[in-house]
Amino acid sequence: MTLKFPNHSRSYDSGLQRVRFSAYDGVFEVPFFVEVGALAAMASPPASTEAGYLYAFDNARDAIQDVDRRAYKRGRKTMYVLTSSDFN
Repeated sequence: MTLKFPNHSRSYDSGLQRVRFSAYDGVFEVPFFVEVGALAAMASPPASTEAGYLYAFDNARDAIQDVDRRAYKRGRKTMYVLTSSDFN
């Protein structure tokens, strides 16, 4: 099946320093996380607060979802954590 992103909600996890969001493969939810280091690098100026990370995520949503799809095609996992290296 194809990975879809019907829900635009996302949340910041301060303990793990990443933004969480979900995709769906049919009826199955696939959790994704983007580390704040990757989001900070996407923002100009670099993000350093929760609001900044969420803003960077929203601005880069299409690019993030493209990376998500590539990661998902490489192998199915119970969750995915994307780092700066995934965006190079």
